[in-house]
Amino acid sequence: MIQEIEAVFLDLGNTLRKLTQNDEHQAKARQRIVELTGTDEAPEAFCEKLDQRYKVYRKWAFENMREAPESELWTRWLAFDFPAERIGPLGTELTYQYRQSMGLRVVVEHGKEVVQTLYDRGYTLGIISNLITTSEIPEWMEVDGFTPYFKSVALSSVLGIRKPDPAIYHIAAQEAGVLPSRCAYVGDNLKRDVTGTRAAGFAMTIILTSPEALSEAIITDENRPDLIIHQITDLLDIFPSKPNVNLEGRFQASNTADLDKK
Repeated sequence: MIQEIEAVFLDLGNTLRKLTQNDEHQAKARQRIVELTGTDEAPEAFCEKLDQRYKVYRKWAFENMREAPESELWTRWLAFDFPAERIGPLGTELTYQYRQSMGLRVVVEHGKEVVQTLYDRGYTLGIISNLITTSEIPEWMEVDGFTPYFKSVALSSVLGIRKPDPAIYHIAAQEAGVLPSRCAYVGDNLKRDVTGTRAAGFAMTIILTSPEALSEAIITDENRPDLIIHQITDLLDIFPSKPNVNLEGRFQASNTADLDKK
């Protein structure tokens, strides 16, 4: 099976990047949050409180497919018991530090090699990702040398729209200058990444997941991806040269009977 694809969009978390634990990095971020807010609580205890409040925010964000501006995230959700006029202007740095308090995000093994190769093969590349920070991704892309490879970077924190709202995919495709029908998306979440790309009219959705996670997945007609892969380097077999995409021999979810049992 051959399909024409001009652009490949990637998710970030658990696709191009992964979260790793780094005690020193996380402790430094928690301490900075305490300094910025001026709380008297211990850094770890205060961040545990933020985690509980963040769960409430995420529920709202998921249900509404919206991302709050960073200032509102803190004045309405995470630090509503602090003076808004002081906390609001600190929203961008607080959000950045809060993300760092969760762990250190690094590129998955061979991630940059895959991006460089797809770019060299002539594909237009983009990022579509849900996250709360506006500053972290541009900084990371510059430091790690990813900026030149991506024509479109659609972040929910910047656009205020979250996956699976098809609008974020449409914006990304338009920014890349490619019709949705010539776009592929690579993500890790069956619900958000499959239903969103399908509603947006993307040609293909690829889910990157581990065999262990796949064994516990519940796959239905609604969230069934076109392809399932287990390592990011598999993309180099799927996208050998633009615009022809090779699907032969790949793990096509639509043809895998045992997935219907999950």
